[in-house]
Amino acid sequence: MSMTRRGFLAKSLVSAGAAGVATTAARAVTPLNAVLGLSTGVLGANDKIRLGLIGCGGIAHADLGCFLKHKEVECPIICDVDDSRIADLTGVIEKARGTKPEGVKDFRRIIDRKDIDAVLVCTPDHWHALPTIHACQAGKDVYCEKPLATSIGEGAAMLAAARKYDRVVQMGTQWRSGPHYAEAVDYVHSGKLGKIRQIRCWAYLHWAGDAGNTPDAPVPDGVDYDMWLGPAPKRPFNEARFHFKFRWFWDYAGGLMTDWGVHLLNIAMWALKYPTPKMVNCTGGKYKLVDDLSETPDTQVAMYDFGDYSLIWEHHSRAGAGLEGREHGIAIWGDKGKLILDAHGWEVGPIQAEKGEVEKHEGKNDGRPAHVGNFIDCMRSRERCVEDFEVGHRISTIAHLGNLALRSGRSIQWDAKNGRVTDNDDANKLLTAPYRAPWKLPV
Repeated sequence: MSMTRRGFLAKSLVSAGAAGVATTAARAVTPLNAVLGLSTGVLGANDKIRLGLIGCGGIAHADLGCFLKHKEVECPIICDVDDSRIADLTGVIEKARGTKPEGVKDFRRIIDRKDIDAVLVCTPDHWHALPTIHACQAGKDVYCEKPLATSIGEGAAMLAAARKYDRVVQMGTQWRSGPHYAEAVDYVHSGKLGKIRQIRCWAYLHWAGDAGNTPDAPVPDGVDYDMWLGPAPKRPFNEARFHFKFRWFWDYAGGLMTDWGVHLLNIAMWALKYPTPKMVNCTGGKYKLVDDLSETPDTQVAMYDFGDYSLIWEHHSRAGAGLEGREHGIAIWGDKGKLILDAHGWEVGPIQAEKGEVEKHEGKNDGRPAHVGNFIDCMRSRERCVEDFEVGHRISTIAHLGNLALRSGRSIQWDAKNGRVTDNDDANKLLTAPYRAPWKLPV
């Protein structure tokens, strides 16, 4: 149901006043500006959607390209800590829309703008939480890339903000909107595989290379490195930790476990109707990339016990081949058959392939346009997206639990109701990422 602007603002003023707006660094988002930036309710079919982009790296090109396929979407402002990346995206937007966006280095410039309806967060993982939370506080809808954050505690705070401020939110796990994934999940839900016994997810990725072994160096011209670090620990600049390679360091991400794990685990958990694991064990380390500066494992295996079936995750960096003849994939075994799925299609057949025919279904790799389209549709209807943060947080948590078990050196028994690990203080210390002052995580 739509609401008058006066009624919507009155309701929002009460919410904002009760919650307050958390201070980030030296300058807080002004509560009055945040309130005045709230959308007026359900958008009409022809209403313009004004999008603010935070983070102009590689994934931003893919996501923004999908947004700009919708004629009603404009992108008047973009943000990055690197001038060269702002310049790249400025050219893309000028070509698509004929106008030059404003380029800024501080995401709060976007949050402050009254005319922005939605925010697209394409930053490194350690910068997912704060822009998302403050955008929700400012009444803006949010499309945030995966994983939801670098820690379970940050993800919980993001979900809480989305619910408190009644925002439309989508985690950018585009496989969730791929038609052939939905077909495979429907097949599992039909019961034709019988009782599920085991699930296996794997990513044997040849492109996941080393971070390099470069020495610390001066900050490149045009880069606000302190802002890039943000809430992460203060460290000298090193190209090995910067831009794409950030994902191989614990300060900023969770390695392939959270990078590709979120994609694959998301589909597996969807097929299993989002269960909660009873126990998680994990092993792994740097067995291949032993001479570079990266910290996250190049080889990792996590086992999830769901009570009456198990799930195994495994990844290898710089691997030459995968399982079942696929570089990455998901295999689901039931007592009546086996289903195998990857980005290119799915197949189903008997548990022992030589004892029956295999039914094959082709698919297309990219569900990104549909995923973005679902977000835009939900901005208009105010319904929840297919990868609403409730789902995104649950899936990201599954991946984080694998890393918690690895880093604490012990099995994880997860108390989902209270968001705690049972009898493992080392794991509980990692539940929420510590923030470097003066940045603070609103909770």
